[in-house]
Amino acid sequence: MPVIAETVIRSLAGFRGHEAPVTSCYLDVDGRRHLRQQDLEHEVATVLKNARRKANGHDSVRRDLNRIEEFVKGGLDRSRTRGLAIFACSAHDLWEVFSLPVSVQNQVVINHMPAVSQLEALNEESAALGVLLADKQRARMLVFELGDLVEHSELMDELPRDYDSRGEKERGDVAHHRDALQHHHLRHAADVALAVLQNKGFEHLVIGAPDAIMSELESLLHPYLRDRLFGRVQIPVASGLEDIRAAALAVEQQIEREKEDELVQRLREAVATGRRGVGGLPGVLDALNDRRAEHILVSKDYRAPGWRCAPCGALGIVGRGCGRCSGEMEAIDDVVEEAIDEALAQSCRVEICVGNADLDVLGRIGALLRY
Repeated sequence: MPVIAETVIRSLAGFRGHEAPVTSCYLDVDGRRHLRQQDLEHEVATVLKNARRKANGHDSVRRDLNRIEEFVKGGLDRSRTRGLAIFACSAHDLWEVFSLPVSVQNQVVINHMPAVSQLEALNEESAALGVLLADKQRARMLVFELGDLVEHSELMDELPRDYDSRGEKERGDVAHHRDALQHHHLRHAADVALAVLQNKGFEHLVIGAPDAIMSELESLLHPYLRDRLFGRVQIPVASGLEDIRAAALAVEQQIEREKEDELVQRLREAVATGRRGVGGLPGVLDALNDRRAEHILVSKDYRAPGWRCAPCGALGIVGRGCGRCSGEMEAIDDVVEEAIDEALAQSCRVEICVGNADLDVLGRIGALLRY
């Protein structure tokens, strides 16, 4: 999948359905779980049936749900698509569909604004990863985004014909020659990796090679590549694409978890010193209402009921009167989702953290503040 531009997500987060609610629908369409088209259609029908109960007979929402169902029934190319994110509001002529190369959690949200948290979480993990694999004769350079292969280059630098089968006297002193050929091949591999970086681009690089040549290969990497070097993978150059893809996904997840850990540590220090950091839902909502939030950190799947003020838009965990404008607040099923959408609309960064115990201790949500 092409990386979903952050500007696209922020534009969605800033959309408001003034005339009718917005329907946000995430669907798991992974062919490994839904082998037949009728299996998928049955699953989608169940998901949308529950959503129709929440629609309260709203005509615009009814049209949205019908259109989503017809879209799935129309057939999908599931060779590369494992998840769908659909945002619809027929009253405002909104219809956005994102085909995703990874699965998502089935979810339908009917609200005055799009629910973009799952899309934002995927976007955070979509930084391109370069994988350079080599042995003494062969090299492969691959680039993955969310496990989706977006670049694949191969090269083969063969030894001279019958090189290893000649007698020792015929070959003479070949050790130096063999080392020179190996060095040339590894430099060629490093040059291919640099060309892919310049033409395609990627955020991180991992390399896989036998121990005998690993250090030499690393030494030949251009400084631009060494700056992006994340580590090594134990994947032979002749591995199948699915094995390489699985390893790339594991590395992408490791990179994301390490980034989350660093951010949570910053948050812990900021909260502990009382300087530009708050933990817990009440503090985060206050920071958003004051437009002081710079970076929101939230545990994946964290949800909580709350309130939204219709006149001024303030969010809170206690209603019904707004403490800011004295307006009447509306109860909402998930104020965390609203907080994420509001943060993106305010150009805050949002980090969805997976299984981070330190963030859970802080209340499962926190914010680094602008001031």
